[in-house]
Amino acid sequence: MMKWEKLLTRGRFGDAPGNLPTQVVRSEFEVDYDRIIFSAPFRNLQDKTQVFPLPEHAFVHTRLTHSLEVSSVGRSLGKAAGEILLEKYPHLHKTGISAYEIGGIVAAASLTHDIGNPPFGHAGEEAISDFFKFHPAGNCWERHVRPEQWSDLCNFEGNAQGFRMLVSKQFGLKLTYATLASFTKYPRPSLMPHRDIARKSQKKYGFFINQLGDFEMMGAFLGLEKSSPECWLRHPLAFLVEAADDICYSIIDLEDGCTLGLVSFEETVKLLKPILKDKFDPEKLKKPRSESQNLGALRALAIGELIRETVEVFAQYEESMCKGNFDKALTDIIPSAKALQEISSVSVTKIYRSKVVLEKEAAGFQVLEGLLSVFSQALYHQFYNPGQFSGQDKSILRLLPEDFPLKGWGAEVNPYPMLRSLVDFISGMTDKYALNLYRRVKGISFPGG
Repeated sequence: MMKWEKLLTRGRFGDAPGNLPTQVVRSEFEVDYDRIIFSAPFRNLQDKTQVFPLPEHAFVHTRLTHSLEVSSVGRSLGKAAGEILLEKYPHLHKTGISAYEIGGIVAAASLTHDIGNPPFGHAGEEAISDFFKFHPAGNCWERHVRPEQWSDLCNFEGNAQGFRMLVSKQFGLKLTYATLASFTKYPRPSLMPHRDIARKSQKKYGFFINQLGDFEMMGAFLGLEKSSPECWLRHPLAFLVEAADDICYSIIDLEDGCTLGLVSFEETVKLLKPILKDKFDPEKLKKPRSESQNLGALRALAIGELIRETVEVFAQYEESMCKGNFDKALTDIIPSAKALQEISSVSVTKIYRSKVVLEKEAAGFQVLEGLLSVFSQALYHQFYNPGQFSGQDKSILRLLPEDFPLKGWGAEVNPYPMLRSLVDFISGMTDKYALNLYRRVKGISFPGG
């Protein structure tokens, strides 16, 4: 059974063993939060699609605003859960941990939950996977890498990309192990022959094979146990990070859909009413306020109620989480689960399959496939088929970042680390940068034009 005193230890990734930091002004988890806020990958989320392309006359969420809101909900969940844990396990007071710090862990992990997502939302993840599965310039690499590496490339996962970025020396974040583990909703590698589909933590994967050592080190430090030879148990706070995301995208995607006229205000109220229960007062909607103001008030009340329900369920099941007996999404078992499912069904039909969203996704497929093909082909020609290496390939490779590893490759060398760096480059782009670079490498536009 996992122990809370171990799970909440303040050790930091990259520190020497036994060197536990002692912050006076800020808690270690506040340091995590601040480092994330000021990092380049987090700033890039301001130009990454959440669901909708950014319209001219109405506010809709980007990955950045979504992440900030998820973090706010995560802090509330974590602090309330922390108060319950400290009351239930008085010995935790000896560690010096506070409910506020536990809220800080969930807030920091929630802030990073989308940091590994590529341009163009979930369509971007699928586009990268499909490139290696189906495109000639992508699947030519299969024979040069190991099966578990090929599985990583053919199944791009934003969660695993996020973990890679958070432990990368390139960004120097050096987050605490507790924050990293709370970030990891899927504590397993991509290649796992026998998944247990009943366990939510095995639905996707959470780290690439070349980050296995990093994950093992984190797991050993925090006392994470295994549910199978390939898969660990979730850190219990990861359930709260997942819930914060579920709450926000359910309610706020609906709000954005209403703002853009895809779902009527009347239907939105009808969908939120079962969550609000006795807090719903139709008379307040008649006051001299705009629909937007009413919508904001209803959204706030709904999120508050979902936080309360989620904390109650977490308190009920946290022991089972530590034993590995509980592995479900908290928002699937709260009293408002049915109402959230109804919102999800309407969102799929009227929002996620709306013309504006589908057009954005279609464009994303074209852009990412186009970028990957020109760079991948140039790399393959230079190192694995030099007879085909052209002047065009040479020009393309000059567009790679200065720190891109362009030495030491050849027919006898496994190119997985190089391909991982290529995917880092493409997936780290903002929507706008990816589109502009695509136009240039395809000759659709010219620099300065």
